[in-house]
Amino acid sequence: MIKRSTLRSQIATALRDEILAGRLATGRDFTVKEIAEQYGVSATPVREALVDLAAQGLLDVEQHRGFRVHEFTLADYRAMCEARELVVDGVFQGIEGSADGADAAAESAGMSVARRATGGLGPQTLASVRRRADAAERAARAGDLDVLIAYDLRFWRELSGLLGNPYVCDFLDRLRIQCWVYAVPVLRRHPSLRGRLWSGHNALLDAVESGDARAAREVIATYNQHALAQVGAEHHA
Repeated sequence: MIKRSTLRSQIATALRDEILAGRLATGRDFTVKEIAEQYGVSATPVREALVDLAAQGLLDVEQHRGFRVHEFTLADYRAMCEARELVVDGVFQGIEGSADGADAAAESAGMSVARRATGGLGPQTLASVRRRADAAERAARAGDLDVLIAYDLRFWRELSGLLGNPYVCDFLDRLRIQCWVYAVPVLRRHPSLRGRLWSGHNALLDAVESGDARAAREVIATYNQHALAQVGAEHHA
C-alpha cells in the first residue's frame, strides 16, 4: 500500500509535469474531484498535492471553485531570470574575489567551488551531473523541449546541490520550474526549436569543476541573455 505522503508527492510531481508540458494549460480551472477521478485516488492526497503546488507558485486557489494554473507574464519571467542570476552571481562572487588576490579571510569564504563540490561527495556525483549535462545538451540541439526540461531540471538540481546549501537549491529549483512554465507555451509557437535552445550545460560544469568563478558567471550571464532574447522574441513574434 502506498503511503499517503508518497501518493501526495507522486500526484504533485505528475501534475507539475503536466503543467510544464503545457497539458494543463495556463489559466485552466479544475477541482480536487476532477484530479482525484483522473488518477483514481481519494480526494485527500490530491488536495494536499494541489496545496503544495499552490505554495510553489504554480497554482492559484480559486475560492469555493478549486484551483487554476497560474498565469505568469513576460514581466514575471524577466524578474525571475534576474532573481536567479543575482543568486547565482552572489554564490560565485566571493570565489572570484579570492581569485583576484583578496586576503586570507576572503579566500577562505570564497573557497573553490570544485573543492566544495568534491568534499565528501566524490567524483561519482560530479559524473552524474555530467551525464545530465550531456543529455540536456543533446535534447537542446535536437529541439526536444520535453526531454530538455526533464534533464535541465535534474542538471540544475544536482549542480545547485553541490554548493551544499539546501535553501539556495530549493529557491533556484522553484525559479527554474516557474521560468519553464512561462517559456514552454511561448516556445511551442515556433515550428522548430532545433538549434535554438541553450546548450551550455557542460561549459558551466567545466567552470564549476575547475573553480573558475568568473567563467561560471559569464556562462550564467550568457544563458540568461539567451533566455530573455529567445522568449522575448517569440513573445512579440
